[in-house]
Amino acid sequence: MKELRIGIVTVSDRASAGIYEDVSGKAIIATLNDYLTSAWEPVYVVIPDEQEVIEETLKDMTDIQGCCLVVTTGGTGPAKRDVTPEATEAVCDRMMPGFGELMRAESLKFVPTAILSRQTAGLRGDSLIVNLPGKPKSIRECLDAVFPAIPYCIDLMEGPFMECDEAVIKPFRPKAK
Repeated sequence: MKELRIGIVTVSDRASAGIYEDVSGKAIIATLNDYLTSAWEPVYVVIPDEQEVIEETLKDMTDIQGCCLVVTTGGTGPAKRDVTPEATEAVCDRMMPGFGELMRAESLKFVPTAILSRQTAGLRGDSLIVNLPGKPKSIRECLDAVFPAIPYCIDLMEGPFMECDEAVIKPFRPKAK
């Protein structure tokens, strides 16, 4: 059985400098702990808003650390330092635009500024990389929307089987014929 390792990357100049505590990355870990009943290992880092650093971190998480899923938070807005989507696109073999579309549609139910968000997702080798917004409340809303598709995506890439607490989140897997 393949080991379930999930990368959590907080992209923030201030959190990486220790100016404030990273609450967004911890919110991702807490949400995944709520969802998953499978044993899993988080590979967690906090890095600055530097495209080269983000790219190298994503490559390390997927190629070296063996994470089947990497979830980022931060750097998806319109500010000049927000370059997480560009870094993700630079390292991915194929993009998965439906993730960003669904997250923005979900966020628009709560705030009109969701159209300013540029989160995306893509595939690198055997790994799925998903960019989330930076606010913990938005993280949960977006993960609640897209996570039902993630275990099946990992299945299709022949990654580890992700079991979930279906009282919390119900993953979609097609019925066997």
